[in-house]
Amino acid sequence: MSEQAAAEPEKKSVLAGFREFLMRGNVVELAVAVVVGAAFSKIVDAVVSGIINPLVGAIGTQDLSEYKSCLTSVCGTDPKTGETIGIPINWGPVLSASLTFLITAAVVYFLMILPMNKYKERQAAKLPPVEEPETELQVLSDIRDALITQRDGSTDAASALAQPRDPAGTEKVNTEK
Repeated sequence: MSEQAAAEPEKKSVLAGFREFLMRGNVVELAVAVVVGAAFSKIVDAVVSGIINPLVGAIGTQDLSEYKSCLTSVCGTDPKTGETIGIPINWGPVLSASLTFLITAAVVYFLMILPMNKYKERQAAKLPPVEEPETELQVLSDIRDALITQRDGSTDAASALAQPRDPAGTEKVNTEK
């Protein structure tokens, strides 16, 4: 009985964790990106088959899958046996896929990435400048300077800490007496 009671909260926490994982924003955004990407892929395929292939077809055949080279002198099929003769290298489909990739990458960059970067730059320009937090080295330098001035008796430690300091840390303190 105690084993079942211990197992039930574990199941609930695993299911709750899974639900939380699914409801996270980045998982939902990823699912939307996949659906939009699949639809966009169809558009790019249509552009390649409807525009690019005919332009390439002005030079040769419209069907890029027919572009191939042969490693041996003759490529084709034996009319009597139907077997392939030679070793064909089908570079047409590779060219088609490369063109599809380049078009997709260009559209994504110019219509999505570039405008998003400009938007982020504008948003960053609107924000006030962020003050850099003091580093440990800067704090220790302030403390050192305050202790030196306190020891010399010239001013108290609080006023030494309030004095402006060299941000590059290039000032030299004379500690010789």
